[in-house]
Amino acid sequence: MKSFLDEHFLLNTDTAIELYENAGGDLPIFDFHCHLSPQEVWENKPYESITHLWLGGDHYKWRAMRMHGIGERYITGDCSDWEKFSAWAETMPHLIGNPLYHWAHMELKMFFGIEKILSPKTAREIYDECNEKLAKQEFRPRSFIEKSYVTFIGTTDDPVSELEFHQLLKKDESFHATIAPTFRPDGALFVERPDFISWLQKLEKVASLEVNSIENLINALKHRVNYFHENGGRGSDHDIQKMVYINTTKEEADIILNKRLKGQQLSAEEMDAFRSFLMKELGKMYAEKQWVMQLHMGAMRNNNTKMKELIGTDCGFDSIGETNVAEGLSHFLDALDQEEALPRTVLFNLNPKDNPILAGMVGNFCEEGVAGKVQFGSGWWFNDHIDGMEKQMKELANVGLLSHFIGMLTDSRSFLSYARHDYFRRILCNILGDWTEQGLMPDDIELREQMVRNIGYYNAEKYFTKR
Repeated sequence: MKSFLDEHFLLNTDTAIELYENAGGDLPIFDFHCHLSPQEVWENKPYESITHLWLGGDHYKWRAMRMHGIGERYITGDCSDWEKFSAWAETMPHLIGNPLYHWAHMELKMFFGIEKILSPKTAREIYDECNEKLAKQEFRPRSFIEKSYVTFIGTTDDPVSELEFHQLLKKDESFHATIAPTFRPDGALFVERPDFISWLQKLEKVASLEVNSIENLINALKHRVNYFHENGGRGSDHDIQKMVYINTTKEEADIILNKRLKGQQLSAEEMDAFRSFLMKELGKMYAEKQWVMQLHMGAMRNNNTKMKELIGTDCGFDSIGETNVAEGLSHFLDALDQEEALPRTVLFNLNPKDNPILAGMVGNFCEEGVAGKVQFGSGWWFNDHIDGMEKQMKELANVGLLSHFIGMLTDSRSFLSYARHDYFRRILCNILGDWTEQGLMPDDIELREQMVRNIGYYNAEKYFTKR
């Protein structure tokens, strides 16, 4: 019987072990999508406690604690740091089978050297040991990044952001990782949201342009794309809750925008038409800048109205949506491709039923000299567990080219989440090791080691930096 979280964790064959030890275990990290705060990196302040580092803003953990019956005061409320940590520790033994159980213990081991199992019995000693270490210089944000051998971090940023901390970090010669902004224009696209008008006012201010027409909206967004590019931005990200594409003219989009500016009610079809038009215009901007466009599709957000009104959005009450993505996605990508304006694009799905659809879709849009121009992104959110990662990679391999896959990302707000890259790489090594031992791929050490290095790091680096 294997020991929990030993050096051969998730590696079930001798070939997988050899592959991880020789190729997967010491790769740098190219974390092209996350929600880390560049301000935290710049300020590099010590954490008040492990609770702030580990539980602050982590809706994965919040969700698990609620399902265990923990009261909200111990999650987002005003209980003490120790009380919140204790509630998390009380939840831990019930998380067997959930990746949070693995990630939590990997993070304790990788960053704090703690190999104890977190439970109510060990909570106090682990809490005290973590806090003692967090008081030291080597347990601050920059140290976690450096210790994890991270070379690139793609943050997620509102187009109205001034990117001041990205600018400060770029000038800091003592910090060696690249932290680049990622353009996330949800404020422009979700025309139905109550804060749409107030967001436009912010856009007007930073772009120095009155947004009173669709033409001016496009110009204001183009101004911000240029600003992001000047500050190192090389990609965009989009929350696509429902993948619908309606061929919409500029005149039609202008009418819809003006209705919204006048406070008139929009129909569902008008909202989709507006988004379709604006997404196409944005895609053309990205292609011109040779950016990467990321589409995160299928989240059903803020399901619990009562809790949304009580504590706000993005607090752990989202889940998997069920909509059809194939037709709308095909029409959207094709519309850009017809104008020679399809940027490199990464497709993420939240509903695993869509795995074969995206794995097949990436082969529809190719470009000479660009390997894997359209990518099937790694298992995302409710799929970033063992089964989800395996299914995603095997679906891609079945109908596409796994060798050009750009691999893992953290999609996290925690500086400890780099453990997820190690989790992913172990799973990848195990898949290739298993295929080798079953005779499903040649026993070619050089071939499989190069696949692991490329998927684990180099494909993403090349894809996002266009080398």
